[in-house]
Formats: sequence, C-alpha cells, structure tokens
Amino acid sequence: MSRYTITVTSDHRSDPNAVIGYDPPLRTLFLQAFPDESGEDLALWLGTSDREYETLDALRATSLARGYEFMPLPNDVARLLAEDLAKDVDHQPHD
Repeated sequence: MSRYTITVTSDHRSDPNAVIGYDPPLRTLFLQAFPDESGEDLALWLGTSDREYETLDALRATSLARGYEFMPLPNDVARLLAEDLAKDVDHQPHD
C-alpha cells in the first residue's frame, strides 16, 4: 500500500498531513484527511471498497462533492500514484 502526505483543503481550513495512496488488495485509490482530536475518526475517508476509485479524476469528483479539494497534487506524488496504478495493472489477474 502506498501512502503520500498531501494537503487537503475545505471551507477555509487545511490539513497539511492528509494522506493519498493506492491500496492494491482493494484496487482503489484512497484519501484520508481531517482527523478528530483523538486521531481515531476522519472527516474525510474515501476509498474503502473494492475498485471504488480507479482514477484520480473519480477520487477528486467525490472529494469535491463533499467539499474537499486536493488538487493540484505535487508532481512527485502524481508520478508515484501513476506508477502505483500501472504496477498494479501489470500484476492483476484477469477477471
């Protein structure tokens, strides 16, 4: 599983320690941001189901619909996520 630290913004606040990544067993991108004071619950947690977000565009659309933005991604993070997705496609068995 890959995990990259990014900044997510929402309603004049930001989470500079948000995490975006790729989960190979679930074959989905995920996004986690805005933990509560205990650090246990997240205001934003996308990508918990099989093949839920297979593209950054799909993940961003849901994020925006919920009032959160994570674009533009740093170039290195965008490149690494693209590599993670490509690597996983090369190793997936055919359905």
